[in-house]
Amino acid sequence: MSFADLGLSDELLRAVTESGYTEPTPIQRQAIPPVLMMKDLIGIAQTGTGKTASFVLPMIDILAHGRSRARMPRSLILEPTRELAAQVAENFEKYGKYHKLSMALLIGGVSMGDQIKALEKGVDVLIATPGRLMDLFQRGNILLTGCGLLVIDEADRMLDMGFIPDIEEICTKLPKNRQTLLFSATMPPPIKKLADKFLTNPKSIEVSRPASANLQITQRLVEVDARKKREVLRELIDAEDVNTAIIFCNRKTTVRELAKSLKRHGYKAGEIHGDMDQPARLAELELFKKGEVNLLVASDVAARGLDVKGVSHVFNFDAPWHPDDYVHRIGRTGRAGATGKAFTFITKDDVEAIENIEKLIGQKIERVAKQVRAEAAEPAAKAPRARKPAKTEQPQKAETPAREERAAGDRKKKPSPEPRAARQAPRDEEADDGWNGPMPGFLSVKLCS
Repeated sequence: MSFADLGLSDELLRAVTESGYTEPTPIQRQAIPPVLMMKDLIGIAQTGTGKTASFVLPMIDILAHGRSRARMPRSLILEPTRELAAQVAENFEKYGKYHKLSMALLIGGVSMGDQIKALEKGVDVLIATPGRLMDLFQRGNILLTGCGLLVIDEADRMLDMGFIPDIEEICTKLPKNRQTLLFSATMPPPIKKLADKFLTNPKSIEVSRPASANLQITQRLVEVDARKKREVLRELIDAEDVNTAIIFCNRKTTVRELAKSLKRHGYKAGEIHGDMDQPARLAELELFKKGEVNLLVASDVAARGLDVKGVSHVFNFDAPWHPDDYVHRIGRTGRAGATGKAFTFITKDDVEAIENIEKLIGQKIERVAKQVRAEAAEPAAKAPRARKPAKTEQPQKAETPAREERAAGDRKKKPSPEPRAARQAPRDEEADDGWNGPMPGFLSVKLCS
């Protein structure tokens, strides 16, 4: 089956062909025809299956006929993260280049004034995160009474992030006579309840078992000492044929520290996490897509929002806290029929998390033990730390002969003090254990990395 068999317009088929796609994916084959027929839809599909195009393509043809009005978007797409919203916007620009459709992107981290100006002109497609949409709605900048098509994307992720109450409120502001499309990787009970409440006789599509891992991805669990994770990561990067890799961490602080460590060791690394503003995040993503950095250290805020071709590896520097996040993290590789590898570092504290992951995906993941080479901790010996010049001693009063004799005797009996550097081993900048109290005065000089 080709895209031409799905009932799409000639202009849209031309844009799809120019984008390099010739054959629709399973979710696209099953979803596009009923969406064009204006039916409600529930689509269950894992990440990397072409889900975004399965609603973007028919929406472009549906919205080709009609006119937008100020502050009244004709369609609304809800996304859980800024990255996913930006990705959907890119899809509309790519596939809709031969249609005169207007679009607005409502996300946090960018100027609200520019977004309001776009809404004032009228938009055919409004792509938004729930928080920013509710903010502008309460300010009176948006009217949803003219919205005839609603897409709720990544519904299970919306649930994890606590957005379901916002989505329910948004749905009450929309016309009852509308088309609603809901997409999710899994269908937990709260999402099923949401679908039953706001969708009318929906067609259900499931292209793979819920939360199943991509069979094109080779998965490994790497048993490692928590204090040696960085050394093991560097060894794996060097040993594997890494083209581009995404390295996931559970905490934003870990993302920042790991990215700095990789750069210190000569790797081309970037970072993306929730504390960065949107322009900075987009800039890092652009460097990654261009290949100027080939290692991107990320928090879970990016796990479902990155669509970069050719990611050969995923490294879970921290085992994910939620089993669903594991599927979405490793789904950044092995996309569009390509193969990929996923390595997850596990410590003795990760036993329960791994059991939950293996239960969810229905398979045991092969375990490998990794021993760190002695020379792997640092790529080169550090230069000796510069010693402070000895303090100039102040002139002392001349001592009496008797006192000089006693002092000389004491010096002969008392052994010379051991050099300070010999008593205090330098702290490994990568270690997680050791002294955790106030910094002693003799260590106040920062070690060169």
